[in-house]
Amino acid sequence: MKQKGSGSVLEHFAILPDPRRENHNTKRHKLIDIIVIAVLAIICGADDWPTIVAFGQKKEKWLRQFLELPYGIPSHDTFGRVFALLDPAAFQTCFFSWVRAAHRKTKGQVVAVDGKTNRRAHGKADNPLHIISAFATANGVVLGQLATSRKSNEITAVPKLLKLLDLAGCIVTADAMSCQKKVVKTILEQGADYVLAVKGNQQMLHQDLKRLFADGHRQNWKNGQNDYCESSDKDHGRTEIRQCFTLSDPQLLRTIGVSRKDWLGLKSIAQVTCRRTERGRTTSATRYYISSLAGNARQILKVVREHWQIENNLHWSLDVSFREDDSRVRIGHAQENLAAVRKLALTLLRRETTGRGGIKSRRLQAGWDEDYLLAAVGIRP
Repeated sequence: MKQKGSGSVLEHFAILPDPRRENHNTKRHKLIDIIVIAVLAIICGADDWPTIVAFGQKKEKWLRQFLELPYGIPSHDTFGRVFALLDPAAFQTCFFSWVRAAHRKTKGQVVAVDGKTNRRAHGKADNPLHIISAFATANGVVLGQLATSRKSNEITAVPKLLKLLDLAGCIVTADAMSCQKKVVKTILEQGADYVLAVKGNQQMLHQDLKRLFADGHRQNWKNGQNDYCESSDKDHGRTEIRQCFTLSDPQLLRTIGVSRKDWLGLKSIAQVTCRRTERGRTTSATRYYISSLAGNARQILKVVREHWQIENNLHWSLDVSFREDDSRVRIGHAQENLAAVRKLALTLLRRETTGRGGIKSRRLQAGWDEDYLLAAVGIRP
């Protein structure tokens, strides 16, 4: 590579250890060339090894401006073999290095944590790959990921992922599966606050929250340590009204059946009710939360709403724009490493503001406009 901008994402992958040193006697292609071609191709719309190779072959003359390519474009078998051998932990280290350099953290930003199963990335005898992601909702940056073999393994995987991140001053949100004492402890140790959903997996806590809010409604929320706010949206024939009630009275919180000492930092509990009316039909859903934040209903409702961006702006985009659920790559670590590349591509396309339209449109633009593609990854030929 001849020149790089100081913010180049590829600069951070130049230190990635080459797994072929221990597994192969000869190496015709440079590891950084393989990584660069894969990242660029996936940004431009490639979704598997043959289309990545086709991209490289069509762009070979252009790629030689900043890649050595001593033996031309690698075959699809080479791409598959190398990504299967790459250590996901080492790949993640490079990913985190870029995030720390490129991501500007703001105090109070929401970091949503949730898992997604890659439906077809497994054999008949295996469990599908399940990947936990941490997503900064304010600017759409994926801060990191960690793979597990089962959805139930989120309980042990989430604390491991959180320990890898710089979360000081952030607010961590997660669904009910991550409402665990170990997760709470890890979040606080990282210098962050939490807003965690509570459901039936914490049965005693869930029942106590329902009881406390039922009592609170009977008291008409006259206590100064209660708070309430309401927001509404109307769009495309759908009306949605959200109500948030919070309780922060220490005396009431002490009546929770599970000792408050077990839920470190607990300062407030919240009930969020969402009523949606569409085509004359109204549905309602009520959810409960525990939080280390003070009982500001407006703030907690905002945080709860931002959590859903990990579904809408990350998981949905990966499935629709990158066809992640259709991927049949399953050998070695290839699927986990490819998942990281897709998230990297998604983040880079969102950060490059000269592109227009949605992510699918921007992938096409990157394939058509080489200057736009280089700007997205921070390379100067």
